[in-house]
Amino acid sequence: MKKKRLAAYIAVSVFVSVFAVISGFSQEDVTTVHDSAFRRMMRPAVRFLHDDHNEKAEIEECSVCHHSYDAMGRKLEDESSEDMACSECHTLKNVDDPVPLIRVYHLQCKGCHLEKNAGPVMCGECHAN
Repeated sequence: MKKKRLAAYIAVSVFVSVFAVISGFSQEDVTTVHDSAFRRMMRPAVRFLHDDHNEKAEIEECSVCHHSYDAMGRKLEDESSEDMACSECHTLKNVDDPVPLIRVYHLQCKGCHLEKNAGPVMCGECHAN
């Protein structure tokens, strides 16, 4: 009886270990949208599967989401801001910024979802625990 119980414990342990390893590798592409400018967040940071999102949305160029503008306010089609936080250009409060930081995120993500009639648009759909 003790051998059967020991074998069962080992089998369960192996199963849980394999499941944990597989789960860990399957989360590689999860992107968390968070900006350090938000010191106290009202909702959890947005998490999504970056590559899956871009594939479904048929987004091939990084600059579609990670835009960059020149000093005259013209979008630079061949440049991307993917290595920058949005807060490097946009501020929390509308000082000299035509689009404050929190609105930037909502216009960029939610605006695209509304325009294409695809993807989440309600707060809790993106800001999930």
